[in-house]
Amino acid sequence: MRILFNNNIPLPPLELLHSFFFLEPMEWRRTYGRAPKMIHLEANFVQFKEELLPKEGNKALLTFPFLHIYWTDCCDTEMYKSSVKEDMMRWQNSLRTHGSSDWVIIVVETNDTKKKNKTNILPRSSIVDKIRSDFCNKQSDRCVVLSDPLKDSSRSQESWNSLLLKLRTLLLMSFTKNLGRFEDEMRTLREKRTQPGWSFCEYFMVQEELAFVFEMLQQFEDALVQYDELDALFTQYVLNFGAGDTANWLGSFCAPVRNWSGLLLRRPIDMEKRDGIQRGEASLLDLRSYLFSRQCTLLIFLQRPWEVTQRALELLHNCVQELRLLEVQVLEGALDCWVFLSCLEVLHRIEGCCDPAQLAANCSHTVGLWAAAHTGAVHHGVPAPSGLDFTLHFNSLQSPYKKLKEALSSVEAFERHYLELSHAAMEMYQAIGRLRSARLVGKSLAEFYMRKGDPERAETFLQEALKSYVSEGWSLPVTHTRRQVAECQKLLSKTEDYLQTSALLAGDVNLTTEERKHFCQEILSFTGKSGDQPHKVTLSMGVFAQLTQLKFHPATASVHSGAVLQVELTLRCLMPVSVRIQQLVASIHFEVDHGGTHGRSKGAQRQTHPGTVVFSQSNSSVGPPSSSGAGPSLELDEVQDRSPSDNSLNSTGVICKNTHLLMRRHDSNSPPDTPNCISPPTVGIKEGAQMLKVQDVTLEPGNNSITFTAPPGTYTLRQLCATVGEVQFILPHIYPSAQYEVYSQEPQLTVEPLSEPLLAGLPQKVKFTLLTGHYTVKKGDALQLSNTETMPILPSTSCTSTLLTLSIQSSEKVTSISLPPAPPYHTLEFQLEVLCIIPSGADRPANERLTNGEVRHRPRSYSHPDTPMTAIDQRMSIDCPWSIYSTLLALTFYIPFKTKHSLLSAGNRKYIQVCVQNVSDVNFTLAEVKLTEKQHASLELQSLNTKTQQLLCCKHSVFCLWEVRWKDDLPSCLQCVFSANFSPLSQDISAYKPFHYQFQLERVTTLYSVKAEIFPPAGEQHCRSGVLCGLEVCITRLTDPAEGEIAEDSKTETDGPKTTKLMYEVADSSSNWAVCGKSSGMVLMPMTANATHKVQIEVMPLFAGHLPFPKIKVLKYLPHTAAVAIQPDPDSCVENDSLSLLDKTLDDQGDTASIRSRGSVHSVGSGDQQQKGVAMPRLDPFSPGQVFNHSHARQVLVLPATDDHIMEVNAT
Repeated sequence: MRILFNNNIPLPPLELLHSFFFLEPMEWRRTYGRAPKMIHLEANFVQFKEELLPKEGNKALLTFPFLHIYWTDCCDTEMYKSSVKEDMMRWQNSLRTHGSSDWVIIVVETNDTKKKNKTNILPRSSIVDKIRSDFCNKQSDRCVVLSDPLKDSSRSQESWNSLLLKLRTLLLMSFTKNLGRFEDEMRTLREKRTQPGWSFCEYFMVQEELAFVFEMLQQFEDALVQYDELDALFTQYVLNFGAGDTANWLGSFCAPVRNWSGLLLRRPIDMEKRDGIQRGEASLLDLRSYLFSRQCTLLIFLQRPWEVTQRALELLHNCVQELRLLEVQVLEGALDCWVFLSCLEVLHRIEGCCDPAQLAANCSHTVGLWAAAHTGAVHHGVPAPSGLDFTLHFNSLQSPYKKLKEALSSVEAFERHYLELSHAAMEMYQAIGRLRSARLVGKSLAEFYMRKGDPERAETFLQEALKSYVSEGWSLPVTHTRRQVAECQKLLSKTEDYLQTSALLAGDVNLTTEERKHFCQEILSFTGKSGDQPHKVTLSMGVFAQLTQLKFHPATASVHSGAVLQVELTLRCLMPVSVRIQQLVASIHFEVDHGGTHGRSKGAQRQTHPGTVVFSQSNSSVGPPSSSGAGPSLELDEVQDRSPSDNSLNSTGVICKNTHLLMRRHDSNSPPDTPNCISPPTVGIKEGAQMLKVQDVTLEPGNNSITFTAPPGTYTLRQLCATVGEVQFILPHIYPSAQYEVYSQEPQLTVEPLSEPLLAGLPQKVKFTLLTGHYTVKKGDALQLSNTETMPILPSTSCTSTLLTLSIQSSEKVTSISLPPAPPYHTLEFQLEVLCIIPSGADRPANERLTNGEVRHRPRSYSHPDTPMTAIDQRMSIDCPWSIYSTLLALTFYIPFKTKHSLLSAGNRKYIQVCVQNVSDVNFTLAEVKLTEKQHASLELQSLNTKTQQLLCCKHSVFCLWEVRWKDDLPSCLQCVFSANFSPLSQDISAYKPFHYQFQLERVTTLYSVKAEIFPPAGEQHCRSGVLCGLEVCITRLTDPAEGEIAEDSKTETDGPKTTKLMYEVADSSSNWAVCGKSSGMVLMPMTANATHKVQIEVMPLFAGHLPFPKIKVLKYLPHTAAVAIQPDPDSCVENDSLSLLDKTLDDQGDTASIRSRGSVHSVGSGDQQQKGVAMPRLDPFSPGQVFNHSHARQVLVLPATDDHIMEVNAT
């Protein structure tokens, strides 16, 4: 930045200022909210001259004086008034005239001036104050004092620092202000670009001035932005010109190109081209070259050399297009020379700022420039130096211009340099993985070899280029390259490859009909030769014909042996003329898992296609629909392992059926597996393979239909081969896979119910299905059904069949069904009625054998997890005429009822209740409900059921009740049989079926009667809560001992009756009563009729109201059965309140909570006896009905306790 100074003193301080000014950075805060940056200010101090002040309209920032300094060391007031003040006034008037308001006055104070003027009556401060008063009235900071600038003292250093800070601040403020004004003027000038007379060159110089300023401040990114904006603005104008929107100033850039010297990047600024732009005489190439050279310089400063190469490629492409849009006249070859020289210049500049290691690691950025140089050299026969040699030894080479002149001097030099450049470019492309670019360079090299008469080398490069065209789908380049390959192969006498390529070209629609017929005739001419070849030539069928469709007749692709299965192929011939085929063969593969006589269960599951397979046209049926590089996709199939006995599934899995295509090794140099390739792989027909053949077929252009007849077995079509003379066209793999089956099946007999579920006790229809398979049913053949007696087959004179009426003959254990004559692979269906007898619960006899010698297992009922009904499995054995083995079939029946019984007592009267629950989903009607006793004829069961028929809905129950009456004595054991007739609600009376349920009741006689009474306390009429009451329990023996009573329960005393021990317990589970005193005890009860024992217990009601009586339990006390035992004292047992805890269940433990609080659990006998293992007595409950409790449902009135509290009430 320029600083003008005016002084009347010597200038030693200015040298120090210039050296110290750049040391420290300053924070630069720009306008419009842009981020602040740290910059170093570099000042250029220039002696003040009025002609150096900026004139109006001057837009040069580099020469603009941003700050003006006036130096003075005046210390005398008279001198100040006489000369210095006037000089300052003239200096400020000049600044004001030119609009410069950024100035500062520096007063230098030294010891010399002090000594010289020591007699001065005024102090120094008065001079500074006078200057500030005269010139810095409102800006006192514009006057700065510098003390002893040449001395090394702290005062001098502090004065220097203050001065430098002030100068930096003022200079930065002035620069920011003037830069903002310059940017505003530049924007104003840019907005006038639509006005007539606006010049891009003038605007270019203005914005470049701004870029120079940023570059001076080392803000290279901001400087690069300015050039990018100029680049974009010029490009937009050129594009608008191409669209018809012209600008007058573009006329100078449309002048013919006279200079094509290329880029010049070795100089930071190309002043020659810049002057041409400033004068408006630069051409388009001059402007672009200068603009790129400036961008390149800034990118190098930013350490982004690889971006230079990218921008260089864009520049070369854009310049060519812009010259065409602006219709600029260029001499032939001049533009290619400019491109060539520019590429070398950029590469030379990049090499100058990077070491060899960086160049080798980043060759992907420079290879594009080598390719561009190669392209420019090829267009007009201009060679370029070798890429490898140029990269490693560029400094040793001549300049690009001399190298160009040397290459054009002779044909040999051109060929040598061209081959070196081509091979080096290919190697660089391959090193960075850009195979497509390498192959394109190779194709250009192949054309060079073709012109030189070297087809062997040319074919190699053409094959590589063809791979790229095929993989990317460029049909026209593929056709053009194939023609070149065919020409090379014909010259090299590669017969098979030439025939393969000719076949591809004969079917190529991009060629004319005459060209296609020519290549087709080449193939037919070779096929007509006989005996010239030792073996037949194998070609891919994809180049000759395409398999488009495969159809089976019948469409199921599955027939039995003896029937005819035809396979119809549709081939689309790609040849332009008719072709006669001597033999067409389809290779088939035998599927072991489906063949033989093991049945066709899995084969039937596989055939899911509708009988027609359509093949993809894009891939010509040689593989799955995928890209050529991806290879064939997986062809998966399901495999099941089934049991040979019952055909149950043991395991299942997945296999790959085309592993021979997926697991093979692919050579990197081999062509891809695709019909569009120049040499598809030739896979021959496998030796020993079974085949479908047709002879003498003529294929017309377009679709052709060929029909094969399939042999027996399960086969998959794998390959297709067409023989034309000495040439075989082979389709190596048919995808999607097509499979057919001509099967031989064993007869199968299945049985299934017509309705679900099968209900036991009711006639149920089941359907028998007979698949005859390969067996022919003859007259007299019959099925022998061996069934159990619990599942008889209902007699019937005939049953319905799909063919005719079947004759059925039934005996006790065997049912014979005569089958009508039937051919193989037919289906016979007939229905039978079976009845599963509901088990009554009686004892089952031992297992017996069926008529065929097999053990007949009695069906056992079990609970099914999916239904509340009880299931019964019934098995039957069937002897078939086609097998010496019996077929076992099973049917599952469900019992629709669940039955339970109970014994009820009312004193000495007995009742039997039977509950029938319907657990099925069918509504039934129950009729003739009966209950009988099998052993005692004198016993009478009087029915209390009023209805003769009852409705039993699903999920509901019916209760039936009978009273037991007897004459002499009630038996201790009853054998009862419950019987009823039932039928579904929708059927009539004739459909009733019997139902029996047998059960046994033991110990039904009432032995004891328990009565309880609760007495209020003395003097009270009713019980009160919280007051003790008396509970009297009376236990009465009702009958004399029977013969079957347990002998060890009784005790015979001398000349006394028999007695038994009973245990009583009083407890209340509902917490209505508190039992006080003894709640349990043991009594000795005489075993005589009407013997009575009373127990007095104190209880306390806890609540008021009608409370139910406490629960009273009576249990049998069974002594131990050890041979040697010490009998306990009965009194001690009676007094022990905790005896009721012996052998009690969890339900009874809740009734003795009050007992547990008063004592711990004790067993009969001492602790020593327990340690010696003495057997302990136990408690046994009575059977239902043996003890009748008269107070079971009684209640007693309990009044609330008397409230004697006094309540005071005040009334006013």
